[in-house]
Amino acid sequence: MAGLAASGSNPDVDLLYDINGLAKDAPHWLDRTVEFVGEYGLLLAMVLLVVWCWWTVRRRPASAEEAASAVAALVWAPLAAGLAVLVNVPIRGFVERPRPFLDHQGLEVLVSGKTDYSFVSDHATITMAMGVALFVANRRFGLVGIGLGLLEGFCRVYMGVHYPTDVVGGFALGTAVALLLSPVASMLLTPVMKAVEGSGWAGWAVRGRSARAGGRDADTVVSGARVESASAEERDLAA
Repeated sequence: MAGLAASGSNPDVDLLYDINGLAKDAPHWLDRTVEFVGEYGLLLAMVLLVVWCWWTVRRRPASAEEAASAVAALVWAPLAAGLAVLVNVPIRGFVERPRPFLDHQGLEVLVSGKTDYSFVSDHATITMAMGVALFVANRRFGLVGIGLGLLEGFCRVYMGVHYPTDVVGGFALGTAVALLLSPVASMLLTPVMKAVEGSGWAGWAVRGRSARAGGRDADTVVSGARVESASAEERDLAA
């Protein structure tokens, strides 16, 4: 793969120069903004998005099963990102693709000191894994997360630290881990979240106080309806 990239006769390299070329013509403040956003900002935004989704989910009245399942899906988002990065370690070692600025001249490199291998992009892997896992939990928040992942991929190429195929590989890896292991993660994490919800000191992490009260009120209404129905049946039999 490194030899193919070095030839400069493939769309991967052409697209690298096209996107990174935008950095040469952009104002200095814009390059510094993209540098911060691409290196740290979007990762932080993704974490905050997951926390926001969790805060929204736990405040909705729901049964214990629904609340535990929803929070388990959100817990899977950062776990999926971490697992995807671990999977990427042997992939990087096997491919051994150098950073693009080591093989190509004239790139505008916004972040210096990158000495590890280029394929697959960790940033693209992390953000897309979290975005896809978030989409499984909540489509509205998940679409925003996937959008942040796509923006992260663009920033990595703009910064001159990754080839476009490094980013695409990261998207594929993050999506595969988040989707394929989601059923297993849900099966393992949901009972844990149900146990947490039932505990007195940590139950707020699964369902807020108002949500638990709403769930109890709904259970009371259903229970009362069942008692009233049973009483009506007894009266009919007596008559």
